[in-house]
Amino acid sequence: MKVEIWSDVMCPFCYIGKRRFEDALQQFAHKDEVEIEWKSFQLNPDLKTDPSVNINQYLADAKGWTLEYAQQMNAHVTEMAAEVGLTYNMDNAVVANSFNAHQFTHLAKKHGLGAAAEEQLFKAYFTDGKNMDDADTLAELGAEIGLDAEEIKQTLTANTYADAVKHDIAEASYLGIRGVPFFVMNGKYAVSGAQAVPVFTETLEKAYSEFRPALEVIDGPVCGPDGDC
Repeated sequence: MKVEIWSDVMCPFCYIGKRRFEDALQQFAHKDEVEIEWKSFQLNPDLKTDPSVNINQYLADAKGWTLEYAQQMNAHVTEMAAEVGLTYNMDNAVVANSFNAHQFTHLAKKHGLGAAAEEQLFKAYFTDGKNMDDADTLAELGAEIGLDAEEIKQTLTANTYADAVKHDIAEASYLGIRGVPFFVMNGKYAVSGAQAVPVFTETLEKAYSEFRPALEVIDGPVCGPDGDC
């Protein structure tokens, strides 16, 4: 059974949603039959990278909030993150366009490291205050999970996965996805947002029941593979 997850590394609810989904998956009896694919979504594709701007001030300016309200909102998501064991240092978050980070995840996916890349990026952005638009930073992060640093830099210079990122974003638009995280299970059931663990559990069970339907069997005379009839 396939689970597709649209997210953006700059989305605080995406990391929280990831943890809650992972908690649900650990409780799911058929977790070994689940294939997870991460997909790209940009909350602000026109964002200009500017490490000199404080994230609270950026949010206040972008959304028309007061600085105090922006700080309160970031404090709120920091508390939510702590509830699932995550550490958010929002004051250190770097205002950066996420397009290169999405190209990085597509390269990682090619090498079977898509999930590892997502975790690495979220931690780097929310906990460690790394610049997600910087090629050297992404190369360093990639090397830590087994990717080749030079291949990462070449990929970003050539925009090798630009079309793949745009395709994911276009697919999200086609599906009517307006916000992330967004989880699509078995191509039929969807969960929007960082929902509670039981919501993910229930949806996994429902999707799996159709993926591997339980059969009502009426027993009768049979022949088995060992030749016994």
